[in-house]
Amino acid sequence: MSTFAKRERLLFADLLETAGPGAPTLCEGWETQDLAAHVVVRERRPDAAGGILIKQLAPRLDRVMAEFAAKPYDELITLIRTGPPRFSPFQLKQLDEASNTIEFYVHTEDVRRARPDWTPRELDSVFQDALWSRLERTARLMGRGSPTGLVLRRADGRTVVAQRGTPVVTVTGEPSELLLFLYGRQSAAKVELDGDKEAIERLHSGKQLGI
Repeated sequence: MSTFAKRERLLFADLLETAGPGAPTLCEGWETQDLAAHVVVRERRPDAAGGILIKQLAPRLDRVMAEFAAKPYDELITLIRTGPPRFSPFQLKQLDEASNTIEFYVHTEDVRRARPDWTPRELDSVFQDALWSRLERTARLMGRGSPTGLVLRRADGRTVVAQRGTPVVTVTGEPSELLLFLYGRQSAAKVELDGDKEAIERLHSGKQLGI
């Protein structure tokens, strides 16, 4: 049975193939070759991937990333398409859905929205609800660095608090757009911000959101 994670994985791989190895992304300092290497290392080198979250492991991650970024671009895309190795925890459907749906959705948009002529994808309500569910679970973690209080609101009024405090900025949009905003892609997310003008400016231009 197809899953959101598998669908987004294949969309991401296809987009990387179309864009080519030197295309820009929303990830500062990374082109598509670097982004592809990041995804492969995350799935296939858990000994190094811990450096994404743990600063003490970052030098090892940088070395392994450089090794994979030097591989042929087509090889990286094939590794992404085929998925994690046989005994990887990501082979478990529930873990794959929980961890990779957001990973591949966000990185697909990292490539799409770095283009000057990009347009929003039309996402069905089932997928939007799935993204909202994941957003609810990760909001406090990803919003912990917000310089202001932060509330995320869907168009139907449902909300989640990403950071307590004052002044409060309320960000309104579709779950897919709120997710991008919360994961540090503020400038590319199609959302509306409401609150103190100075607080909005700090939140919108800062780099405190996400990992």
